[in-house]
Amino acid sequence: MVVVARDLLGKVLVRASGRTLLGGRIVEAEAYRGSDDPASHAYGGMTERNAVMFGEVGHAYVYFTYGMHYCLNVSAGEGGTPGAVLLRAVEPLMGISVMRRRRHVIGDLELTNGPAKLTLAFGIKRSLNGVDMTKPGRLCIADAEVKGNRPDIEATARIGITRGLDKQWRFFVKNSPYVSKMAKVRKS
Repeated sequence: MVVVARDLLGKVLVRASGRTLLGGRIVEAEAYRGSDDPASHAYGGMTERNAVMFGEVGHAYVYFTYGMHYCLNVSAGEGGTPGAVLLRAVEPLMGISVMRRRRHVIGDLELTNGPAKLTLAFGIKRSLNGVDMTKPGRLCIADAEVKGNRPDIEATARIGITRGLDKQWRFFVKNSPYVSKMAKVRKS
């Protein structure tokens, strides 16, 4: 999961929405494992909600949280180990006018700089749960042609959890203005 979270940075999340393609370069992600990660949805075992985390790698795990927001993860467990990577933020690239309408914002920096903002801007709901994101379709992750070296990546503790705070499994592109605001806070 940790390797997948780092490897997803720089790739492009693509969502086919009607005749519009929405896209954004992934700039922030968090890894979650199974029985050894108390912050993971898979910590207590498989349920109907988290079943995708126990399945094949590369599938969308979409869940509803706080009674108001969806979050998008990519299943990342191998060899029977459950896991997923939460997509926390993307740099908007395509379909930005649609994203702005959905989010009711004008500026691009606030469009997708958090997991709930990202899913709202991309129109991602529970109906996409289980979609194979390794193949072109309604929701997928594509390689991006990036000139130069891979971006500088920083690791910190994950955000918004109360358990598993010792794990430095949150990764983001250093100096990207599109990461969630909490990502910019550094530990002393």
